[in-house]
Amino acid sequence: MIIDCHGHYTTVPQAHKQFRERQLAGERPAPAEIADDEIRETIEQNQLRVMDERGIDVTLFSPQASAMEHHVPDADVANAWARACNDLVSRVAELFPKRFAAVCQLPQTPDGNLSACVQELERCAQLGFVGCNLNPDPSGGHWTSRPLTDPFWFPLYEALVERDVPAMVHVSASCNANAHTLGAHYLNADTSVFMQLVQHDLFDRFPTLRIVIPHGGGAVPYHWGRYRGLATRLERPAPDELLRNVFFDTCVYHQAGIDLLGRVIPAESVLFASEMLGAVRGTNPETGSGWDDTKRYVDALDLPEAAKTLVFEKNARRVYPRLDDRLREMV
Repeated sequence: MIIDCHGHYTTVPQAHKQFRERQLAGERPAPAEIADDEIRETIEQNQLRVMDERGIDVTLFSPQASAMEHHVPDADVANAWARACNDLVSRVAELFPKRFAAVCQLPQTPDGNLSACVQELERCAQLGFVGCNLNPDPSGGHWTSRPLTDPFWFPLYEALVERDVPAMVHVSASCNANAHTLGAHYLNADTSVFMQLVQHDLFDRFPTLRIVIPHGGGAVPYHWGRYRGLATRLERPAPDELLRNVFFDTCVYHQAGIDLLGRVIPAESVLFASEMLGAVRGTNPETGSGWDDTKRYVDALDLPEAAKTLVFEKNARRVYPRLDDRLREMV
């Protein structure tokens, strides 16, 4: 089985986008009424088509990351937007239960809105969601929030541990002209969060908390020696010890990058992902395949088949136990 742990609903019906536009214009509209057939069409012609072409069996599916827009400060707007987005993703998982599992957006704001985040997480867990996306910088590139290791976040981690739900680190749109959303802000956040974890003992307090750092871990694998050296200089445990709780995905869009990830990070800590029809769309002219067709890169890794099975399936089922339960029920 091939499980893609990182997919976003980037092809939502137009009515959902119009709902958001009205929100941002200062209205308080009701969520758009969208028929099942309209959802089916957006999925069958896009994500499902690509999954079938590439041999991907299941995708963990969350709302579009750049559209979470946690920099919007109004908590009521954030709550309504997250709920509408999550309900839409939930319907995708209900319409295609063997192909998609839902991952939720949290109603974060620059001030936190953490109680509402916990409530939405718990609501989504009851709906069968298997994970959540956690934004370490709701300000949108200005980094006004506390580090993810700060006790401020502990109520959310307590809920994650209680529900046995992992969090994928994922920022949203950048509001800082110095940091392009897709080419800088996303990767900056992935890298910054890993360093926060190197500096602090978060997993001593939450030993079963699991965090997925996407986009290949940002710059982390490339600079693994830097993090080992800094850990020694700061008298911290080696970064290798974080890999009991921290996992990287394979949203890296060239063979050399995937090869590096495979050499530096143990297979037990890598989850297959592509973020199809997401940040990097289109065709690589050198290969003739999609930039985000990461399966071909992982297939080409110099790894034993048992290790590739970990990357493609078993790690996702271990990191996302609610997904494993869901898949077992469908056998």
